[in-house]
Amino acid sequence: MTYCVAIATDDGLVFCSDSRTNAGPDVLSSYSKMHVYNLDKDRMVVVLSAGNLATTQAVISHLDNDLELEDGDSLHSCKKMTDVAKYVARVSREQQEQAKDSTGNAEINTSATFIVGGQIRGCDPAIYLIYSAGNYISVSDETSYLQIGESKYGKPILDRILGPGTGLEDAARCALVSMDSTIAANATVGPPIEVLVYENDTFESDHYIKLAAEDSYLLSLRRSWSEVIQSAFRELPQFEWEKRSAPVLQAITD
Repeated sequence: MTYCVAIATDDGLVFCSDSRTNAGPDVLSSYSKMHVYNLDKDRMVVVLSAGNLATTQAVISHLDNDLELEDGDSLHSCKKMTDVAKYVARVSREQQEQAKDSTGNAEINTSATFIVGGQIRGCDPAIYLIYSAGNYISVSDETSYLQIGESKYGKPILDRILGPGTGLEDAARCALVSMDSTIAANATVGPPIEVLVYENDTFESDHYIKLAAEDSYLLSLRRSWSEVIQSAFRELPQFEWEKRSAPVLQAITD
């Protein structure tokens, strides 16, 4: 399993992904699910992947190979981010079909989903979620983030915190808390955690970090969030019967 999230703000984009590909009693394995294409000075594209590992690797390999060709579609030839979404969707469908044909077993799940985001000069930054069927959606004013993989555990914090006006650094911290909540609830999601923060119109991927399980920043963020949550919980309003019984209990204690 995996968990990836991408966030759009007024100032730029945030991408966050785990690296767990297998979790069992004897084997833990990892593989990067964030693929960054910093192409020339006119475009920057990030691809997050989830699903069948063989399929996702085949898709990424296809994208890489197309960049080496002089003719044909590639991430370099796309004029807009919608073209990028259509191109990746087509490659994904093709690779899923090839995977099914090669296995000869219709019961094997070869599906994959992707998030593609970034910016091409002359266009606004954009994020798209590409489903296994090849259709895709983008962020909106109501929902400024997209998720793939094990999404349910990390969703509540995103809904409560994020909005178009959220700062990039706050959005990145929110993504990390969302990731950490997912890791705490599901053993199939795990570090290293990759985070990339893209500032509008820079066409650079300079703000990138990779956090191991024992990274000091990740541990500090986890500890701080846990302490704040526990403190907020203790401040929740009491039930009416708790309020009425408090003086009685105090009198008995005295």
